Amino acid sequence: MASVLVVEDNQTMREGVEITLRRLGLDVSLAGESAYALELLGARHFDLVVTDYKLPGKDGLELFRAARQLQPGIDAVLITAFGSVDLAVEAMKAGVADFLTKPFSPDELTVKVQKVLEARTAAIESRRLAAENELLRTAVEDAGGAGSLVGESTAMREVFSLIEQVAPTDSSVLITGESGTGKELVARAIHERSLRRDRPFVKVACAALSESLLESELFGHEKGAFTGSVKTRRGRFELADGGTLFLDEIGEVSPTVQVKLLRVLQEREFERVGGEQTVSVNVRLVSATNRDLRAQVEKGAFREDLYYRLHVVPIHLPPLRERAGDIEILARHLADKLCRRMNRAGRGFSAEALELLRSHRWPGNVRELENIIERALVLGRGDRILPEDFPALDRAAEGPPPTPAAMELPAGGAIDLASTLAEAEKKLIRQALERSGGNKSRAARLLGLKNSVLHYKLEKYGLL
Repeated sequence: MASVLVVEDNQTMREGVEITLRRLGLDVSLAGESAYALELLGARHFDLVVTDYKLPGKDGLELFRAARQLQPGIDAVLITAFGSVDLAVEAMKAGVADFLTKPFSPDELTVKVQKVLEARTAAIESRRLAAENELLRTAVEDAGGAGSLVGESTAMREVFSLIEQVAPTDSSVLITGESGTGKELVARAIHERSLRRDRPFVKVACAALSESLLESELFGHEKGAFTGSVKTRRGRFELADGGTLFLDEIGEVSPTVQVKLLRVLQEREFERVGGEQTVSVNVRLVSATNRDLRAQVEKGAFREDLYYRLHVVPIHLPPLRERAGDIEILARHLADKLCRRMNRAGRGFSAEALELLRSHRWPGNVRELENIIERALVLGRGDRILPEDFPALDRAAEGPPPTPAAMELPAGGAIDLASTLAEAEKKLIRQALERSGGNKSRAARLLGLKNSVLHYKLEKYGLL
């Protein structure tokens, strides 16, 4: 609930403003003069001050300046009995959000206050997202991870919000999403924002190890447990004690190892391979998979009890093709990061290059985007990245150029050549638009036409 301080020396006016604002569900406090208003401002937080300009003691503008000293983020609506350009300019310079000129109706007051509070909420949300992105970028770059977990799409805002909520807890997290979407980056971000941030973050790539090797990697082994085990070795659970253990591709774990994982999650203890001594650990488990674990459970390939232990808080990372609005911010961030890594001057993108990136399907997700941009930075020239710096992307996205179907003269008859060619051209233009996802610039490249020529033909055939 937003809190508003109303400062007005006229009691009738003050109470009328109070009634209107309380109907909006706002927390309203009242003051009849500036000295008492400053006492309230020093005692508690307010989002907005609605103040008359003419007040005993300090005027409304002086009061607002003093309020900003006490609460730097506070906004104001200034009430005046007359319009003054000089006053308006001075007030705007001071940061006053809006004006009300007496006499005013309850509806006018409502509209002004709602407008200011909505703008305030939007600005706070924008700053919060910017701060989250910066924290996540820092965590990723400190860890040396590939790609970047940034974005402003609704889907990524939900991911950031979940990270914010779950990080301070010890709950298990299951991160799902296609390969290359940044699941490890989410895991690292959770660890960096948790109470375990000063303890180890340990990763295990489950799909890269056989069953016996994975068991030893996770739980360790005693000397002589198997051929080649010449000394006792601590496993990843022990190495992560007090911190976070990230199990990547958890869906590849064998049934035998699943049983041992379940015990660790339930009892926080295990025995090393070949050992008898019970080892106790305090580990926060974060896991990731590109598989549908629920489907694996239904097929009997994954234990249902383990699934529910891992799936306490699910976080799904959408594929890049479903958040095309994030591609530009990702591309610019990746280019800046790669230029710093290569000790090169920064390079921007031409509008055409960004359009090409936005229109690609990105089967390899953020990992593919980083690969494409690094290649362009290494091989390209000039101070901007151009479409021709993405030759592999053009071929991958467009495939072979379309060709018209074979045509023959009908036996024993003539054809209307102009009409037939027009139909063929119309068909090819439709195919190019479909293949380019409706992107006219790419469709023009597919057809070997200038953009202006394609636009003319689209108008001609009624395809706009």
